[in-house]
Amino acid sequence: MKTTTASGLAKKLKISKSRSLEAVIKADLISAILKAAEDLELTHAEIAERSGVPRSAVTGIISGSLQMVTLDRILRLIEAIGLTVETRVKKAA
Repeated sequence: MKTTTASGLAKKLKISKSRSLEAVIKADLISAILKAAEDLELTHAEIAERSGVPRSAVTGIISGSLQMVTLDRILRLIEAIGLTVETRVKKAA
């Protein structure tokens, strides 16, 4: 799988680095959700029921749409499938 950095994405899409960082973080979290959901053989409806997020939104998020996707909803999906998130912040090179 090809990895895209936030600064690389910002240059390609001509957007701010902070906006591209948010997109990369969301994409990484969604990727983890997708893998766990596949491993657990959960349907979108089951994830929706567990998380309280509408099924149509779950489908949109898991299919990779970052439009109107909030971190709150992503974190609700993560919690619903039994994952946790750890963050690490370091000084820029």
